[in-house]
Amino acid sequence: MKTGLITSATYQNHDTGPGHPEQIARVTVINENFKKLNNPNILWKKPSIISDDIVKNTHDAKYVDLVKNSFPSKGFSSLDGDTIISPGSKEATFDAAGSIIAAIDGVQNKEFKNAFANVRPPGHHCNQNKAAGFCILNNVAIGAKYLLNKYKYKKIAIVDFDVHHGNGTQDIFYENENVLFISLHQYPYYPGSGSEDERGKYNNIYNIPLPAGTNSKEYLNAFEFALKKLKEFKPEFILISAGFDAHKDDPLAQIKLETEDFYTITKRILETSRNFCNGKIVSILEGGYDLQALQDSTKRHVDAFIEFN
Repeated sequence: MKTGLITSATYQNHDTGPGHPEQIARVTVINENFKKLNNPNILWKKPSIISDDIVKNTHDAKYVDLVKNSFPSKGFSSLDGDTIISPGSKEATFDAAGSIIAAIDGVQNKEFKNAFANVRPPGHHCNQNKAAGFCILNNVAIGAKYLLNKYKYKKIAIVDFDVHHGNGTQDIFYENENVLFISLHQYPYYPGSGSEDERGKYNNIYNIPLPAGTNSKEYLNAFEFALKKLKEFKPEFILISAGFDAHKDDPLAQIKLETEDFYTITKRILETSRNFCNGKIVSILEGGYDLQALQDSTKRHVDAFIEFN
């Protein structure tokens, strides 16, 4: 079977202004690289049109309505100090959430084995009712709730290897025994959360905080604890918040991963999944702000998916 690659041209219209790290080129360099490679094992797909009901299963209704009415008709506005929006941001925001729906449905319907959603804006800092850290809707959380509600799964795991703690995702599922949230991240660092003692109501939150300067060997050793937690939980479906800003060349953090480490991380998740969900995995882009590192690392991330198939 193939690997799905879900993306949209609308992301090019989400203009965050000059000098903003969450720039249009992030998605563009990834898509252009995969188009150039022309791998026959990749199936390209557009996002689903997402309903308000699906979004409001994750986010407060008042917040969703506020967001929909916040996009400017011209120029720029902001939802918080970091989260800049422009006229084209609305369509991109809802396409990003629609991408994880399209990816999940594609895996469920055996259209492809697994999938990577190349999207922007990212999502994992957004909680039920607040935008933050470039994030407007929490795409991966919307996906997890969709799996629980539509497909009636009872055990969903979210693995977040973005260098910044996925505080929004943690908040959304802090009291949900059906979702295991695992995060490896630089700590202390933005957004300030993610200590080991944040464990969730049902011990369903597993944070692995790592100091600045953590190298590949140290990171991969720590990652084995995440895999152990996955094995204990035995998820029926795995979602990945795939941030590539733990790369040594990324300008926004100080973890020292190499490009090849993202292949290793992804491969280990896939291998670990074999005994309980057999690679039923959807990954969605979060951070990653050095364009060359992002292009190279996403390629190796997807390579691991393709090889597993």
